[in-house]
Amino acid sequence: MCTSLEDSQMLKNFLVRGQQNTWTAKRPKKSQQKLLKNRKITVIILVKEIALRFGTEKSFESLAQIGGVKRLASVLMTNLENGLRGDETDLMRRTNIFGANKYNKPPAKSFLSFVLDAFKDMIIIILIACAVLSLAFGIKQHGLKEGWYDGGSIIIAIFLVVIVSAVSNYKQGRQFRKLSKESSNIRVEVVRDGRRQPISIFDIVVGDVVYLKIGDQVPADGLFVDGHSLRVDESSMTGESDHIEVDSENPFLLSGTKVIDGYGRMMVASVGMNTAWGEMMSSVSRDLDEETPLQARLNKLTSFIGKVGVSVAVLVLLVLMIRYFTGHTQDDAGNREFTSGKTKSGDVMDAVVRIVAAAVTIVVVAIPEGLPLAVTLTLAYSMKRMMGDNAMVRKLSACETMGSATTICTDKTGTLTLNEMRVTELCMGKEHVSVDASKEIATSIVEVLLQGIGLNTTGTVHMRPSEPVPEILGSPTEKAILSWGVSKLGMTMDELKQEWELVQVEAFNSEKKRSGVAVRRRGEQVVHIHWKGAAEMILAMCSDYYSQSGTVNVMTDEARSDFGTVIENMADKSLRCIAFAYKKFDGSLAQFNGKLEEDGLTLLGIVGIKDPCRPGVRRAVVSSRSAGVNIKMITGDNMHTARAIALECGIFNPEEDLGHEAIVEGVQFRNYSPEQRAAAIEKIRVMARSSPFDKLLMVQCLKQKGHVVAVTGDGTNDAPALKEADIGLSMGIQGTEVAKESSDIVILDDNFASVVTVLRWGRCVYNNIQKFIQFQLTVNVAALVINFVAAVSSGDVPLTAVQLLWVNLIMDTLGALALATEQPTNDLMLKPPVGRTKPLISRVMWRNLVSQALYQVIILLTLQFKGSSIFGVDKKVRDTIIFNCFVLCQVFNEFNARKLEEKNIFKGIHKNKMFLGIIGMTIILQVVMVEFLKRFANTERLDWGQWGACIGLAALSWPIGWLVKCIPVSGKKLFFSRREEAS
Repeated sequence: MCTSLEDSQMLKNFLVRGQQNTWTAKRPKKSQQKLLKNRKITVIILVKEIALRFGTEKSFESLAQIGGVKRLASVLMTNLENGLRGDETDLMRRTNIFGANKYNKPPAKSFLSFVLDAFKDMIIIILIACAVLSLAFGIKQHGLKEGWYDGGSIIIAIFLVVIVSAVSNYKQGRQFRKLSKESSNIRVEVVRDGRRQPISIFDIVVGDVVYLKIGDQVPADGLFVDGHSLRVDESSMTGESDHIEVDSENPFLLSGTKVIDGYGRMMVASVGMNTAWGEMMSSVSRDLDEETPLQARLNKLTSFIGKVGVSVAVLVLLVLMIRYFTGHTQDDAGNREFTSGKTKSGDVMDAVVRIVAAAVTIVVVAIPEGLPLAVTLTLAYSMKRMMGDNAMVRKLSACETMGSATTICTDKTGTLTLNEMRVTELCMGKEHVSVDASKEIATSIVEVLLQGIGLNTTGTVHMRPSEPVPEILGSPTEKAILSWGVSKLGMTMDELKQEWELVQVEAFNSEKKRSGVAVRRRGEQVVHIHWKGAAEMILAMCSDYYSQSGTVNVMTDEARSDFGTVIENMADKSLRCIAFAYKKFDGSLAQFNGKLEEDGLTLLGIVGIKDPCRPGVRRAVVSSRSAGVNIKMITGDNMHTARAIALECGIFNPEEDLGHEAIVEGVQFRNYSPEQRAAAIEKIRVMARSSPFDKLLMVQCLKQKGHVVAVTGDGTNDAPALKEADIGLSMGIQGTEVAKESSDIVILDDNFASVVTVLRWGRCVYNNIQKFIQFQLTVNVAALVINFVAAVSSGDVPLTAVQLLWVNLIMDTLGALALATEQPTNDLMLKPPVGRTKPLISRVMWRNLVSQALYQVIILLTLQFKGSSIFGVDKKVRDTIIFNCFVLCQVFNEFNARKLEEKNIFKGIHKNKMFLGIIGMTIILQVVMVEFLKRFANTERLDWGQWGACIGLAALSWPIGWLVKCIPVSGKKLFFSRREEAS
């Protein structure tokens, strides 16, 4: 790893000068002097010192002092053409010396922090206060042995609720961090041992040569090696919005910045925590507590219901206090509880604590605290399962919003198609030529065409010694053209690059839809210009064309029309049409002003590239349309290619859609007036020859019309549309890092079928949350009414604080987990979208909720007032029957909550093992509570007949639910939705 003595001495001198330089060494001065005195110091350690400083300040002068980029590459043992050797020993040594390309993250929130957060809940604090008072008075009255039960039971129940809540939140936090790490694992292309290859950003080491193109994130601090028109956006680092041009005059590239134009190569000089980006990111962590819109709506709902519950609790508190202090309450022996001047103060305090505890239990059961937890559990479960379905969620709210999507604007290439392109047709001189018949074409044309293929490209061809087929890297279109050039035209990429030198490059982007290069043969001064791009655009730049025999012909109007027909015929076969044009610059290299001429070109030929539709796309499109979701295809291809693909995918139906209204070009849509756009937007199925601005315009127009819009995108210029859309979907394979960062969900396989899967999951999330809302509000309404009526009428509540905490545990965590793990069904895709303004609680839910709550109230109040005489039992057994019946009603009602509208509530239940497991566990724990935890739960053992009665009464909720679903429901709005919308 050591280089020459000259390098070592030069670096030592540089480090000494660096102390007075604008660069400041990160190592303390004493430590640095000690190192410099050490005669055995290696060059690598010195290079590390340079790398540690590198990128923190931009100083071309300081770089020049060590001999520039090439000299630093020499010191780093980097071959700028072939990269690092790439063997494990070398890579490991570089990692050990210079560090890994990872940054230190803030420590994760500990489990104890989640426990403390759970204890901060106001209801828990009030219950703890009541439990402590109850414990104190109980011990005072009955002694430690007998007096701790009431207060101790509440404390144990509180502890269980807190631990379960903390464990749930802790697990979700771990899962979100895991997903965050996954989203940070960017793939970058480096050259190692002469071979261009993709690797993880975490595997980059100092000395690596990295390829950069439009949309890439700069993976580490480094130096520009070569490239053309390379411009970066440094706003993430400097806050400046101006784009910086990077070249040999300004070679510094900062980690975390984005490439917005051109392409190039860089040599990595500093990684991980030694970069400015690493230092910044080490103090930033992804917000795992982000509140989604649905959680915000639920918090408003919870707050409203909580206020009602508190109002009722205060009313109950006043009524009970008045009853007690006016002597209208009796003890177990039938004696008057309070007599002014005679009742002991200890007894009064005990009674007051009991009354306050009764009021608090009403607050406990009234506030549906489980709603936000249900959303968290549902989103966490869905995110985990969606990863298995090739969708990585970057923003929590996207899960729920996707369920409301009414329109999906999708790209064509790679999303609707396989992205496996190959050249299938070739036209030269207005005649079709077999793509295999290179011998039929004049040698002079083939030579010029090969220059246009091999030099005007961002792709690479790597010949592997052990294999006959070369490795070709680049965009799908570039790979198809290069593969054709190598296999059919006999192109040798290395020979072309050795013979020709690039003078100027105009990189391809989605606005221009073409790319160009100016080249010259080494040793010559003549400049040759090559253009490649969308066929009709290149055709418009040509004044001549080559015939198959090699002669040059004037591009007459008739010839231009014939070429136009050729392009249309190719496009009608779903082919992407790419044209090649050429011009020899009139003048010497010295006269060339750096701008590529765009007229007077000679057309070389037109190729048709086939990209087959993905299997299953048509089925996915039909599924989406049957779900009431409009699919609009937005593509850069011409109208004929776009129409053919749309027909093949089922997006465009000539029998239903008027062609001139359903298919428009981007420029046509752009030039509409706002009124014309609003009128046309619903009819448009395909937008061809579109720019990223056209896509953004369509998204804005759809949102103005009230649509919930999902958009797919893969390019840097798609970022505005991805951000503007309600749900931005970027592509995991072909998508640039800029597109991914601007999106909410990354489609890992670039497949439209996966987009539809995300739609299903979005609807499933929304549906599962609605199920839980119905389930929990049923419990809340029933328990609130029962305790209120009982407290006001008899001065006592049948359900104690411990029992209601157990019910809360069933509802909040176990119930949420059971209903949150329901998987998507095909039935979800037969319903219309939920829409952006639809209320959370539909009339269907109110119908189900009120019927079940009313049944439970009637049964339990009957047991409250007549239970003792019906069963011939005392008050304590009666209260146990009420508690047992109430819990079992929730167990049976949990089955009803599985299906909001379907009568068959058992459909697909065998697929949800979690649901069945939780139901089984709830029943077992309830048996334990009633039969074995008498003191803790304040219950008495029940006989078989009493258990049978409880089960029978609870099971009646099934036939009641079936009958209620026969009642038709129309309309969706209710007072909650109006209150939410107003707020």
